[in-house]
Formats: sequence, C-alpha cells, structure tokens
Amino acid sequence: MKDKIVQQLIEAEKKRQKRAINLIASENYVSTDVLKALGSEFVNKYAEGYPGARYYGGNEISDQIESLCQERALKLFKLSPKKWQVNVQPLSGSPANVAVYLALVKPSEKIMGMSLNHGGHLTHGHKVSITGKMWQSVNYEVDAKTEQLDYEAIRKIAKIEKPKLIVAGFTAYPRKINWQKFRDIADEVGAILMVDMSHIAGLIAGGAYPSPFPYADVVTTTVHKTLRGPRSAMIFSRQEFSAKINKAVFPGLQGGPHLNQIAGTAVALHEAMQPEFKTYTKQIVKNAKVLAKELKQLGWQLVSGGTDSHLILMDTFMEGKGLSGKEASLKLEQAGIIVNKNTIPGEKRSPMDPSGIRLGTASETTRGKNEVDMIKLAKKIDNILRQ
Repeated sequence: MKDKIVQQLIEAEKKRQKRAINLIASENYVSTDVLKALGSEFVNKYAEGYPGARYYGGNEISDQIESLCQERALKLFKLSPKKWQVNVQPLSGSPANVAVYLALVKPSEKIMGMSLNHGGHLTHGHKVSITGKMWQSVNYEVDAKTEQLDYEAIRKIAKIEKPKLIVAGFTAYPRKINWQKFRDIADEVGAILMVDMSHIAGLIAGGAYPSPFPYADVVTTTVHKTLRGPRSAMIFSRQEFSAKINKAVFPGLQGGPHLNQIAGTAVALHEAMQPEFKTYTKQIVKNAKVLAKELKQLGWQLVSGGTDSHLILMDTFMEGKGLSGKEASLKLEQAGIIVNKNTIPGEKRSPMDPSGIRLGTASETTRGKNEVDMIKLAKKIDNILRQ
C-alpha cells in the first residue's frame, strides 16, 4: 500500500486483534474469503435499484451477486421464496429496523419493544433514537425476580396499548425466546410481529437456537455477529410486506447498495451452509454456558442466572460491592480481555458507567476455544476484577 500511514494503522489493528481475547458479543472474525469479497471490484460499482430494475447501466453482474445472496439467505434459513422475500441491501442493522417501521408503521403509531436497560436495542423505540422520536414507543421489561421475559405481563401491556408492531429479539438478553408466545400476543392485539435476530442469527442458522421464522411476519438481522459475515444487514419478510419494505430501503432510506458488502454476505452465507458451521454454533453455546457457570461459581452475579445463547450479562457492581461496568471493562482491557460495559435490568446508574458488562463467546470460538479454555478464562476474569 502506498499510503504508509493507513498501512501502519491496518497492521496495528491486526496485531491488536491477534493479541486480545475478544469477548465482545456483537463481534466475530470473518474468513479470508469474506475479506476478499469486501475488497473486490464490486466496491467500484453503483447499482441504485434492485436486480432487473437498476437506474445505471453495467449491472448485469451486480444483479447476479445480489440475486445469489438472496437465494442463499432464503436457503440457509429454510424459507420458501413463494412465502418469503429477503432484502440484502441494508447497510447495517439500525437502518434495517428503521426501514421496517417506515414501511409498515405510520408516524406517531405505536411500536412495542423491550426497554433498553432490560436488553432492548436503541432502534426498538428508545427516545434518543429516531425510532423513539418518529413513532410512539411502548416498552416491556423482564421480570424483576427471574430477570427473564414475563409473557403474561407483555400480553397485558399489549392489550392496553394495542401497538401496530411488536419487536421481539434483543441485544442483551441471554435466554431463549418463546416465539410462539410472541405470535399469540401479536395475534391477540392485531399487531405485526417483527423479530430482530441480529445477535442469534448464526445460532439459528446452525440449529443451536430456535427459529423465529414459523412465527414472525418480518425478521431483521445483522450479518457480522454469530453469522460471522461482514458489517451488513438483511430484512426477511413475508411476501405481503415485501414490496413496502423494498421501497422503504430504496428509495426511502438509501441510495445505491454496497455491492462489496453484499458479495461478502453471500460468501458468509455459503460458509454457514457447511456442516462445520453447525458444529461451530453448538460450540459457541457450550462455551457460553461453561463460562457462565464458572463465573457464577466464582461469586459473580449473572443476569437471569446464566445463558442459553452466546451472550452473558454480568453484574459487576453488585450493589456497590464490586466495580462499575466501565471500571470492569477498563481493567479487563488493560489485561488484554475486551468486553463492553452494559446496563442490567433495574439499572440505577448511567448507561455510560452502568452496573454490568456483556460478554460473548462467538469470536473466541472462531479461534478454536473450547470448554477447558472457558474455565481458565473465567478464573482469569475473576482474578483481574478482584485485584
């Protein structure tokens, strides 16, 4: 590379990633093939529109790569193209969620999603997000005692508020979700059921987590977490919603798609279809369960008492007996372990310095870590935080 400064920064980031233990739940390591697709000549092409309906010439190959990506996405999640459609153009998860609301919910109508402090995402209707400004936001929370979803409480809120759309699927909830119960609630109040499976998409693809597709109307996901692809997103929708969603993505929110991202996504989807990917996703969950169990035995409080996925929420503050989430994450990073500070249910501290941290096992599982490594890692985390 002629630009030596940028080259140096790339090399520095390579070294940082190699030497760090990565427990960021929303990160992973892509393959060399995905990197090649991201750096391919597709980065040069502008392709406003959709396959067969572009506003620029020279897009015959662009159409092929986007169509291939769509075909692989539907195949991976065992979806019939007669019933489902997938849009692979969203640039990331947040605009994907906004596109769904823009398509299906009128301004000022109600969106019902989980509270941010309890595991929801900013784009599930939080007041600082456009989703909380453009639409009315109705929140539900986890049960105060179990720190798990209370479906009867969610049903009661939905019956009172009658939202146009209910969001299930979260950014910081470690347990399995009962998709059937969300479907029943949505049907009872006449709401559209949207699932944000960004964190668990890879686990679902690998059979390590229940699929929402038999129950949902719309499913959004990022590609770069457990699905182990590039920074990108997809929107799956039942055919009756697909035309509106496509128009909301383009021309509603975006111009030309990033074809190199779509190419990278197509590669990642192909990789996720291989037998070894199922083994990988099951190992992610095994690792998370062992890490959670060991941390709990060492005296740390875990939200909901454990995990059913790749994700662990750990209360490091423990009512003033321990460290704030910010302090804990800084101490761990100084020792080469990367996590993120995170709010916990019933949070009383600032989101910038909350009571907990979030840990995930997808990245280190990609690196070959197993249950024995998780036991050692739990002890290392414990030693660092108690110093």
